[in-house]
Amino acid sequence: MSEKSNAVKERNDKYNKYVETVTPKTNIVKALFHSFMIGGTTCVIGQAIGDIAAIAVPSLSKDMISNITSMLLVTVAILFTGLGFFDVIARQGGAGSFLPITGFANAMASASMEFKTEGLIFGTSVKLFSVVGPVVVNGVVWSTVAGLINLWILGRV
Repeated sequence: MSEKSNAVKERNDKYNKYVETVTPKTNIVKALFHSFMIGGTTCVIGQAIGDIAAIAVPSLSKDMISNITSMLLVTVAILFTGLGFFDVIARQGGAGSFLPITGFANAMASASMEFKTEGLIFGTSVKLFSVVGPVVVNGVVWSTVAGLINLWILGRV
């Protein structure tokens, strides 16, 4: 080995030791439990909203009840993001706090809030869509791929 590669290896080893000392140790079982509890609680709240809507207005269709539930969950997630509660919940709940609809609402609201000093158009609106864009593109691409696989390989329409 050359002197240069030894120096690089030594530098990398020092860095890895440093990272190991400053990286907080996590208890996997505890983290999974908190994630499950936060995610599960969010789902139970969503189910309760849907059930209450169905009881309160029996003439609503299932699709309308789903829409109302989704809108309320998104609204609460955005409100919690603005008030700073969502970050506290996310620190405790980890991945459980980022269920698709509430996590996406948080990501959009956070990006908008972060760049509000740039103005309404170039700050809030542009950053809002910088988060939405990749999600929509990936959703369209991968759902198209899944549809083509379903059609061509599995022979289903």
